[in-house]
Amino acid sequence: MPASLLFTASVAHTGVPVPRTAPAASDIALFVMAAIGVFLVRRALRKRFTKPRQKPPVDRDGTA
Repeated sequence: MPASLLFTASVAHTGVPVPRTAPAASDIALFVMAAIGVFLVRRALRKRFTKPRQKPPVDRDGTA
Protein backbone atom coordinates (compact mmCIF):
# COMPACT_ATOMS: atom_id res chain seq x y z
CA MET A 1 0.00 0.00 0.00
CA PRO A 2 2.65 2.65 0.91
CA ALA A 3 4.63 1.83 -2.22
CA SER A 4 1.62 2.52 -4.42
CA LEU A 5 1.13 5.89 -2.72
CA LEU A 6 4.74 6.85 -3.40
CA PHE A 7 4.40 5.77 -7.02
CA THR A 8 1.24 7.81 -7.63
CA ALA A 9 2.79 10.84 -5.94
CA SER A 10 5.81 10.68 -8.23
CA VAL A 11 3.65 10.35 -11.35
CA ALA A 12 1.21 13.07 -10.36
CA HIS A 13 3.65 15.95 -10.82
CA THR A 14 6.65 16.30 -13.10
CA GLY A 15 8.14 19.29 -11.29
CA VAL A 16 8.19 21.43 -14.43
CA PRO A 17 5.95 24.51 -14.20
CA VAL A 18 3.72 25.16 -17.19
CA PRO A 19 2.91 28.78 -18.07
CA ARG A 20 -0.80 29.51 -17.94
CA THR A 21 -2.17 30.84 -21.21
CA ALA A 22 -5.87 30.77 -20.35
CA PRO A 23 -8.12 30.17 -17.36
CA ALA A 24 -8.56 26.56 -16.37
CA ALA A 25 -11.91 24.85 -16.84
CA SER A 26 -12.42 24.82 -13.07
CA ASP A 27 -12.01 28.61 -12.98
CA ILE A 28 -14.69 29.04 -15.62
CA ALA A 29 -17.01 26.57 -13.89
CA LEU A 30 -16.56 28.40 -10.58
CA PHE A 31 -17.41 31.73 -12.21
CA VAL A 32 -20.52 30.28 -13.88
CA MET A 33 -21.74 28.72 -10.63
CA ALA A 34 -21.19 31.99 -8.75
CA ALA A 35 -23.11 33.93 -11.42
CA ILE A 36 -26.00 31.46 -11.23
CA GLY A 37 -25.99 31.75 -7.43
CA VAL A 38 -26.12 35.54 -7.56
CA PHE A 39 -28.96 35.38 -10.10
CA LEU A 40 -31.00 32.97 -7.96
CA VAL A 41 -30.49 34.99 -4.76
CA ARG A 42 -31.44 38.25 -6.45
CA ARG A 43 -34.54 36.65 -7.95
CA ALA A 44 -35.58 35.21 -4.58
CA LEU A 45 -35.06 38.52 -2.78
CA ARG A 46 -36.94 40.41 -5.48
CA LYS A 47 -39.84 37.98 -5.17
CA ARG A 48 -39.81 38.20 -1.38
CA PHE A 49 -39.91 41.98 -1.15
CA THR A 50 -42.33 42.85 -3.94
CA LYS A 51 -45.67 44.10 -2.74
CA PRO A 52 -48.68 42.19 -4.03
CA ARG A 53 -50.60 44.08 -6.66
CA GLN A 54 -54.03 45.20 -5.63
CA LYS A 55 -57.01 44.26 -7.72
CA PRO A 56 -58.71 47.17 -9.46
CA PRO A 57 -61.81 48.42 -7.66
CA VAL A 58 -65.10 46.89 -8.77
CA ASP A 59 -68.37 48.83 -8.85
CA ARG A 60 -71.17 47.73 -6.58
CA ASP A 61 -73.23 46.40 -9.46
CA GLY A 62 -70.39 44.08 -10.53
CA THR A 63 -69.22 45.88 -13.67
CA ALA A 64 -65.73 47.20 -14.00
